[in-house]
Amino acid sequence: MCRLAAYLGAEIPLENIIARPRHSLLVQSQDAQEAKLRVNGDGFGIAWYGHLPEPGLFKDVLPAWADTNLPSVCRLVRSRLFLAHVRAATTGAASRDNCHPFAHGRWAFMHNGCIGNFAALRRDMEACIADEFYATRRGTTDSELFFLLLLSNGLDTDPKAALDATLARLLEIAGRRGTRGEPLRLTCAFSDGERIFAFRFADDGRAPSLYLSDCLDHGGRAFASEPLEGPCARWRVVEPDILYELGSDGVAVHAINPSRGTGNLERPMRSMSS
Repeated sequence: MCRLAAYLGAEIPLENIIARPRHSLLVQSQDAQEAKLRVNGDGFGIAWYGHLPEPGLFKDVLPAWADTNLPSVCRLVRSRLFLAHVRAATTGAASRDNCHPFAHGRWAFMHNGCIGNFAALRRDMEACIADEFYATRRGTTDSELFFLLLLSNGLDTDPKAALDATLARLLEIAGRRGTRGEPLRLTCAFSDGERIFAFRFADDGRAPSLYLSDCLDHGGRAFASEPLEGPCARWRVVEPDILYELGSDGVAVHAINPSRGTGNLERPMRSMSS
């Protein structure tokens, strides 16, 4: 499993989320408290947004704590919206192309979890990816394929509908091919440069952890695999089977309904302003 964090708010140095907090993402890379593996040393990555629509990317296969460039980058680069990830590989070799976040156009995406029996499901998943997105594939992970499926299903125009359709297709493939009892577990965060979307979903009810902060000291809010300050009242658990949409005006929550991808009516949306 992996650890991730995503921030939206006032422009801050990346280190305010990645390195400085008591239980920062960098600390979690060596001492995760809510994951099967405490160490996440198979690479890291950051996607940050600046004056262009497309995010900048900085990724490497070194463990986050061993890259001597990372502290300087995190101290000097400032952003109003960024995603960061430390990897514990489940599928795909330890390579830069397999490190998260993945990016296409204005979108950046990262994942914690696994798609059970991926080797048996991979070819059918690949067949569902539009040519324009398949041609951009660089790595070998289940995570990148899931991102390309989201793009193929209309992520750029309707993220909620794209997620419902992608999960519906994945569950259909898994049901047909079988997962050999291995779970489908997806905890993901992704952004278009204006909003951060995040969700937890698992077919065995055990999606990897994710939290959403209230207002932080520097005014923004963040998603993180584990609270960056350790357990405290201003971090709340992200409910499973809900797509959270964090924007400058607060948080909207949308019930995930994979059957929406097969034509059924979706469940209602509710909002969270705080």
